Amino acid sequence: MERDDRDAVAQPSTTPHARQPTPYGAPPPHAASPPHAASTPLRPRRRWMWLLLLLVLVVGARIVYGARRGSDASGSAGGAPGQSAPARSVPVVGVAARQGEMPVYLTGLGSVTAYNTATVKSRVGGQLVSVGFQEGQLVHEGDVLAEVDPRPFQVQLTQAEGQMARDVAQLKDAKATLERFRSLLADGVIAKQDYDDKLAAAGQFEGAIKVDQGLIDNANLQLTYSRITAPITGRAGLRLVDVGNIVQPNDANGVVVIAQIQPIAVVFTIPEDELPAVLAKLRQSEHLPVEAYDRAGNRQIASGWLHAIDNQIDRSTGTTRLKGVFANDDGALYPNQFVNVHLLLDVRKEAVLVPTAAIQRGPQGTFVYAVKPDRTVEVRPVVLGPQSDTDTAIERGVAVGDVVVVDGIDKLRAGTLVDVSPPRAAGAAAASDGRPPAAAPTAPPA
Repeated sequence: MERDDRDAVAQPSTTPHARQPTPYGAPPPHAASPPHAASTPLRPRRRWMWLLLLLVLVVGARIVYGARRGSDASGSAGGAPGQSAPARSVPVVGVAARQGEMPVYLTGLGSVTAYNTATVKSRVGGQLVSVGFQEGQLVHEGDVLAEVDPRPFQVQLTQAEGQMARDVAQLKDAKATLERFRSLLADGVIAKQDYDDKLAAAGQFEGAIKVDQGLIDNANLQLTYSRITAPITGRAGLRLVDVGNIVQPNDANGVVVIAQIQPIAVVFTIPEDELPAVLAKLRQSEHLPVEAYDRAGNRQIASGWLHAIDNQIDRSTGTTRLKGVFANDDGALYPNQFVNVHLLLDVRKEAVLVPTAAIQRGPQGTFVYAVKPDRTVEVRPVVLGPQSDTDTAIERGVAVGDVVVVDGIDKLRAGTLVDVSPPRAAGAAAASDGRPPAAAPTAPPA
C-alpha cells in the first residue's frame, strides 16, 4: 500500500489544468532525467559545426560569383552587353614566302694540303757550306737553296779533262800511224797483221776518249748537284740542317721541305650515297664549284673547283675522299688547316623559299605557322627541300605569297589571332636566327 501511494504521488497529473508551461526545448522542472541525458551537450556542438559549414559555402559562393562578375565586366568593357570579349592578338613577325633560286650543296669536313710537297735533299755527299734561303720564304723552281763543298768535284773534273787530253793526243798519233801503214800495206811492204794492230790501237784510244768524256760529264754533274736548288715553287719550311754539317743523298730529313700553296688543295669527304650525283655531274664535263669556310662555318675563305675523286670508298666510314683545288692568291689557305667545304652540286630554279627560322619540328614532322586571311594562324605541315644558312626551300605545303611566322612562335597555337609585323618594323632582333630575312612579308587582310 505504501509503494502504491508513493508511485501515485511521483506521477505527474494528466489533467489540463495541472500542466505548467515550460520554455521551448527545456525539460519540465520536476521531470526526471531520461537515460540519455548525459549526451545532450553534443547537440549544440553539432549545430555550430553545421553553421560553420554553411558559412564557408556562402563565402565560397560569394567569391566565385564576384570573380565571374568581374570577368563578365572586363569582357563587356569593349563591346555591348551580352557580347563575348574579342580575343587578344599576339604580336609576331611574319615573312612572305617568295620564289627564287636555291643552290644545292654537299657539305663535308676537309683539310688543306699542299698541291705539291717536296723534301729537298742533297744529291751528293759533302759538307754543307752555305744556305741561300730564309725560313718561310716563297722560293721559285731553280732557286739555289744551299751548297755543298764543290772542291772535290772540281778536282775530279780536272782529272777527267786531263786524262781526256792525253787520250786525244794518243788517238791523233795512232791515226797518223794507221795512215802510213795503210800506204805501206798497199805497196806490199808490210804484212796485213801489222796494219790491223795499228787499226785496233786507234780504236782503243777512241774508246778511251769516250770514257774520259763520261768522267768529265759526271764531274760536271756532281758540281751541279753540289748546288742544291728548289725543285718546285712554294713556301720553304724550317731549315732541317745547318751549315757545317755533312749531308748525304740518303739522309731521311733532307735540308728543307717546300710546300706548293699557289694553287693549293683541300681534301674532304662526302657520304657514299651522295657519290652518284657527283659522278653524274662530272660525266657531263661540268666544273663543280667548291667553297671553303672557316672552322665555325660562318666565313667563306676561298673558292675553287673540284679536281678529283678518290678511286675507292672507305668501308670503315662509308665516305669517299674528294680533292678541290683553290688558286689561293691571297694565301688564306694554309697546309693542314681545318675547313668546312661546300660542294655546289646544282641550282634549283623557281623554288619556294621561306626563312629557316620559320621551320618548326614536332612529333608529326616539320611544319610552319601560316597566317590566314582572318589573321589567325594554322599549323601547316611542309616537306623540306635544300636549305642554306638563311633560307629553306619548301617542296610542298607553302605557296608563294603565304605569310609564315618567324618570331613569336612560342606563343602560338592553331587558331591564335596574331598581329603581323614585317622584319624591318620589328627591328634587327626580330628574326630568331639573327640574320636579316630574305623578303618582307605581305600583311594579311584584316
